[in-house]
Amino acid sequence: MLEIIKAGGWLMLPILVCSIVAIGIIIERFWSLRRQRVAPKHLVGQIWQWQCCNQLNELHIKRVRENSPLGRILAAGLVNRNHSREIMKESIEDVGRHVTLELERFLNTLGTIAAITPLLGLLGTVIGMIKVFTVINTQGVGNPAVLAGGISEALITTAAGLAVAIPSLMFYRYFRGKVMALVVDMEEQAIQLVEVMHGDRELDPVENAAA
Repeated sequence: MLEIIKAGGWLMLPILVCSIVAIGIIIERFWSLRRQRVAPKHLVGQIWQWQCCNQLNELHIKRVRENSPLGRILAAGLVNRNHSREIMKESIEDVGRHVTLELERFLNTLGTIAAITPLLGLLGTVIGMIKVFTVINTQGVGNPAVLAGGISEALITTAAGLAVAIPSLMFYRYFRGKVMALVVDMEEQAIQLVEVMHGDRELDPVENAAA
């Protein structure tokens, strides 16, 4: 492996750094975007149970807020539960925007890595071919070792750039889709909370029992 990195030239260093950063982001996002961590089930049912038993207080709201990103969104609405529906929804939307940004954290970096590493590989290809043609121009084609070095540098950097870019792009798309699905789920639960708290909707008894 070390020989391959050396053969690829100095551009292998930024490509290697990009690969390490991409792996770190992928591992971190897999851990942070677990559905049970972001939007645990039956949270609205638990809140409604407290409300029905007249037990919903600041301590419970604090517990909900610290429970998960969804809990932060619902807690923002619970703080304003005695106000109008519009105020409750606005407070939920304000916190929801911040939560969405947090869920998308590092994804732009991962997307940038997916876009830039093929270009770094292409740059390595160009530099390698320049070396080859320079050798041909000065020494002719009589030194195959030097020619092979330039060609290997050109091919290795291209392969390395693509090897980093392809999985980075795949995981970028995957995490973007997962974030969108989580956001839709949280929006549905937040709307359910608003409607239940204002008496416009009955909570699903199955969900209430599961809570």
